[in-house]
Amino acid sequence: MREADLLQNPAMLYCHDLEGDAMNYRRPAQLFSALPAIAAAMLACNTFFSTPTPHAPATEAVLTSTTAIPSDPHAGSPGLGDSLYPNFGNGGYQVEHYTLDITVDDVATSRLTAVTTIQAKATQVLSRFNLDFLGFEITQITVNDQPATYQRSGQELSITPTGLIADKQSFTIVVQYHGTPSPMMSQALPFQTGWVNFEGASYVLSEPDGSASFFPVNDHPLDKALYTFRVTVPKPYSVAANGLLTETTESGATTTFLFEEHDPMSSYLVTIDIDQFDLEKTKSGGGIPIRNYFASALPADVRKPFARQGEMLDYFSGLFGPYPFEVYGALVMNAQFGAAMEDQTLSIFGTDMIDLQDVKGTELTVAHELAHQWFGDSVSVADWSDIWLNEGFATYAEGLWAEHADGRAALDDWIKSLYEEVKQNPGFYPPPGDPAAHDLFNGGVYLRGGLTLHALRLQVGDETFFKILQTYHDRYKFRNVITADFIGIAETVSGKELNGFFDDWLYGTDLPPIPAMGLGTD
Repeated sequence: MREADLLQNPAMLYCHDLEGDAMNYRRPAQLFSALPAIAAAMLACNTFFSTPTPHAPATEAVLTSTTAIPSDPHAGSPGLGDSLYPNFGNGGYQVEHYTLDITVDDVATSRLTAVTTIQAKATQVLSRFNLDFLGFEITQITVNDQPATYQRSGQELSITPTGLIADKQSFTIVVQYHGTPSPMMSQALPFQTGWVNFEGASYVLSEPDGSASFFPVNDHPLDKALYTFRVTVPKPYSVAANGLLTETTESGATTTFLFEEHDPMSSYLVTIDIDQFDLEKTKSGGGIPIRNYFASALPADVRKPFARQGEMLDYFSGLFGPYPFEVYGALVMNAQFGAAMEDQTLSIFGTDMIDLQDVKGTELTVAHELAHQWFGDSVSVADWSDIWLNEGFATYAEGLWAEHADGRAALDDWIKSLYEEVKQNPGFYPPPGDPAAHDLFNGGVYLRGGLTLHALRLQVGDETFFKILQTYHDRYKFRNVITADFIGIAETVSGKELNGFFDDWLYGTDLPPIPAMGLGTD
C-alpha cells in the first residue's frame, strides 16, 4: 500500500525530494509510504520506540477461540487475539470459501441487495460464533439451511445456529442483506476504508479492516479463503474484482460479472470496483496474463507507467520465485483517494498516485504494489505487528526495479537517499518491527524496513540473499508468517547467526550503519 503526495506541507512525513543524482530518480512523497496525508500529520506529532514482545512463529496458526464467553464454553471468540487489534477476526472456525452475490441497484448511492454464502469448518465445538459486519439491514441468516438467530453489537455479528456444530464439522452460513455500505474509518489510521462511493462510481480498499463494511467476514489475515464474486450492475457500468473473470452475462438493463479467485486470499485484499472501464489485456514475456482496468474518463497517458508491468512480472519471478497467482493487473479509478493498494491479483491506484511528469518515478509505485503479490498477498502476516514483512519488502522491490532498469548505481543512489532521509528525521521513522496500533503504516515499516533488507543483502552476499527470498516465499506461499519465520529462513540459508543484526535493524532506537556503503560511520 502507498500514500499520496505530502509535499503540500513540509512538516509532513515525506516532505523531502530524494533524488538520485546519477539516474534522476525523483522521490516525491507519494513514492515512499502508504499513509494518507491526514495520517502523516498524526505521525509528525508522535514517536514510538517501544520494546518488542518476543513471540513464537505462527506459520501453522489455527483459528481457535482465544476469549470464549465464560458463560458459554462453546462460543467462538469475537477476536483472534492479534497483538495490535485483538478483536479483529473471530475464533472457533476457519472459512474455506466465500461467495458474494451482490446486485447494485443504484451505482450513485451504492444501494445494493446481497447474499453472502460462507463455507466454513469448525475448529472447536460451536454453540455460536461471530462474523465481522457493519451496517445494512439483515433479512435472514441460515446455518446449514436452518434459520439462525443473531445479535449485533457494533461490528460484531453473533450467530446462534439451531444446534451445536461439532469440532471439525463443515457448515454453511448464508446471510441475506440490503442497504448502502456505511462509511468506515480504519482503526489503524484516520482514513476511510472498505466500500467507498464517489461521483457515480465506487471502489473497495480495505487494509487493514474495511471488508466488514460490505460483507460478513472473518476479517483477519490468518483466515485466508477462496472467493467467488457475482456482481450485477446497471448498464453501462462494469465491474473489476479479484481473480479471473469467468463469465459476463447481460440481462435487459443489467450486466452480471462473475470472478473466481482460486488461490487463498486474506479478506483485506478483496476489491470490487464499479465504473465504466477501458479493459486492456496483455501477457508478460513469460506468459502471465495481465488485465488492466482504466476508468474510461481518464486520458490515455495514464497507462504509461504500467507499460512495463510484464517485464516487472518476469523480473520479480526470477528474483522471488514464480508468480503465485493466475493473473495480474492494475486498476486506476478516476478518483483522488490518496493511496495505491496491492489487492490480490488487481492492484488499485488513485489518480493522485500517477505522476505523468515522472513516469519512471511512478513505475516504482507500480513495482511496489506488484511485489506485494509475493510478500503480503501470497505470504501474509499472522499478526499485524509484523507489517514490515509486507511494506519493507515491497519498498525494497522499488530499489530492485531501479537496479534492473538503470544499474547498480541507481540502487546505490536510492539506498543513500533513503538512509539520509531516515537519519535526518528519526522521529518520522520508528523501528519497523514494533509499530503502534494507531500508526500501523508509519514511515519506519517502509523505509527502514527496506533498508533492513539491503543491509542483509550486503551482509550475506547477493547469491545467498536472493536464495533467502526465494526460500522464504516457497516455504510460506499461501500461508502466514511472523518476523521470526523470516529470520529463521535467513539464518538457515546463510549459515549465520543473525538475531543481533535483526534486533538492531528492526527494534533498535538508533539507525544502524551500513559500513559497506559508508553510511552512518561518521
